[in-house]
Order: sequence, then C-alpha cells, then structure tokens
Amino acid sequence: MLCTILTLFPEAIRPYLDASILGIAQRIGRVRFHLMDFRDYAGDRKGTVDARPFGGGPGMVLKPKPIFDAVEDVEHRFGAHHKVLLTPRGRPFDHGCAVRLTERPQVLFLCGRYEGFDERIRLGMDWEELSLGDFVLSGGEIPVLAMIEASVRLLPGVLGDDESAMFDSFAQDQLLDHPHYTRPRSFRGMDVPEELLSGHHGAVAAWRRQQAERLTSLRSQLLSEFRAEIGSKDSENSPTGMRLPTGKQE
Repeated sequence: MLCTILTLFPEAIRPYLDASILGIAQRIGRVRFHLMDFRDYAGDRKGTVDARPFGGGPGMVLKPKPIFDAVEDVEHRFGAHHKVLLTPRGRPFDHGCAVRLTERPQVLFLCGRYEGFDERIRLGMDWEELSLGDFVLSGGEIPVLAMIEASVRLLPGVLGDDESAMFDSFAQDQLLDHPHYTRPRSFRGMDVPEELLSGHHGAVAAWRRQQAERLTSLRSQLLSEFRAEIGSKDSENSPTGMRLPTGKQE
C-alpha cells in the first residue's frame, strides 16, 4: 500500500510515520509513505500557495494550481491514486472507511491549511470526502495520521497477531470493546471481575459480550442526548438574518 500525503509540513508528520505500528508496517513492507510539500509547486520564489478569498472575509485560501500540479505530478510518476480530501462536509470517518482504504493499493491524502481550499480543488478532481468529526483544527495533518493508522493497522502482519484487530471496538457488530484487566488481581481496592478469573471460557465470553453491549448502549444514549440538546440550542439561537462580511476582492 502506498500512501502519498500532500502537506505543507512534512517534517512534522514524518517522525510519527516512522514510529511504533506505522514504522513496523514500513519495515515489513506492508506500506510506503511518500510525503510531498505542495509548496514546491507554488511557481514563485516565495512559495505562495494561498491568497485572500474573493468576496472578502477573514483568513487565506489555498490556491488551486499548486494542488492540481502536485496531484498530477504524483499520478504521472506513481500511477492513479484513490484521493482523499478532508473536509467538514465529508462522510464521518469510521472503521468501515478504514477497512475500505486498506483495499486501495495507492491512496493520496490532501492536508488542508488556513481558512480552507479553493472550491475548484474539490470540483476538479475525483475525491472521497471524509471528516474526522465536528471540530476544527488548523490543518489536516493530525486527521490524516489518524486515518492512516486506523487503516494500516488492519493490514496482515502489522499487529503481529491478526486477531487483535478483529476484536477491536467497532470491528464486530459495531460494538465498543469490552473492559480489559491484567495483573494484579486487586489494585487499590479495585478487583478483577470474578468471571474473568473463573477459567470458564463461556462465562468469560458472556461477560465480555454483556459489557460491550452495555458500553455501546451508554455511548449511544449519550450521543442521542447530546445531539438533541445541540439541536434545541441551534433552533433557539437561529438568527433571522445574516450580515455578510465585506471586503476588497483579490
């Protein structure tokens, strides 16, 4: 699997790619990482990749030409890639997305920066649009690393024991993983559940399933309550009108 990452800060993410599980995946030949600084495609001495938005407003917007040139260069040299664009409008990334990415031999990730990217970047190429969640970061590097690790750890041989990934949260029946315990049996008044000490495989499996269902149910309930509360606040605070910012067009 080849993962190409377009970023303005390759030096910031290379150490993480070379460490722990992702480092192992590289050493055993399951994945290769190709980092590209798309500032190299700016076309001017200053390496300008952004500009002020038409219509005015705060922040800077990534220009389309450096991105198009970088993607076209990658695909000319290495062949077609499945392209992933991180955007708030994208599909929420989950375990199923990670599984599907492992089925792609070559994946390209674009790490955005600043206020966002020119809409023609999205319209002019075939992207899978993904989001890590409803929050804002200054760039796409951290979400890309999260998506890559979630995917690469599923490749055969990366975890050492392939069954490890099979019993992760969401891997089976969309359930959260059950609680885990190890030595000592008792720690500061907290004891390991008797079911796990019984030596009875059926009792252990039943306890783990029950706990997984309990935790999943609790999270689902909390999410439902949170979304209902946010929806109620949005309705109460919905403005009757909006003033658009003004500014000089660039």
